Amino acid sequence: MEEVNNIVKRIKKRRLELEYSFQDLADKTNMSKSTLQRYETGAIKNLPLDKLEVLASALQTTPSYLMGWDEVKEEPKKKGVKIPVLGRVAAGVPIEMIEDILDYEEITEDMAKHGEYFALKIQGDSMTPRICNNDVVIVRQQDDAENGDIVIAAINGDDAVCKRLQKYNDGIALISLNPLYDPIYLKKDEIDGKPVRIIGKVVELRGKF
Repeated sequence: MEEVNNIVKRIKKRRLELEYSFQDLADKTNMSKSTLQRYETGAIKNLPLDKLEVLASALQTTPSYLMGWDEVKEEPKKKGVKIPVLGRVAAGVPIEMIEDILDYEEITEDMAKHGEYFALKIQGDSMTPRICNNDVVIVRQQDDAENGDIVIAAINGDDAVCKRLQKYNDGIALISLNPLYDPIYLKKDEIDGKPVRIIGKVVELRGKF
């Protein structure tokens, strides 16, 4: 019964796609309107092969399509790559050595081909309203970034911060999106002395509710 219903749906779908009335289809198949209506409603359960071929030709498709023999099978989903969600990162500590793993997130295989990634759970409200407390950001590991990029940077070897990067001739600024927080301005000698180190660039936000 389910197979009959599927054939009926495909016949009706093609007729409507071609904007054919029952009379249009009758003219193209030399079948009566009432017969075609009965095929489309499933009142006639058996569709003879010769009628199937005529009907498929009129509907500009194939008997195999109407019968469901050549339906495209859904491709299997690509496997994802799991990356750790960290609660903290610090300067000088390799990502793979950090044991403070809270969870795991998944990125695509294509994405994983373009670098090393980790995820970081954001603490605090300095990046609201765009990035909120407990949101997770996906970070590509890199030691430099462009103006305007949101980066993960470590200062004084302490836990890293998530800020927008602004470069100047004599230094950089790490800027919060929340206007209640003042930017952190750092001269070149401070960058080397503290030290300040970019750990990665935020490439994706995964908000948590």
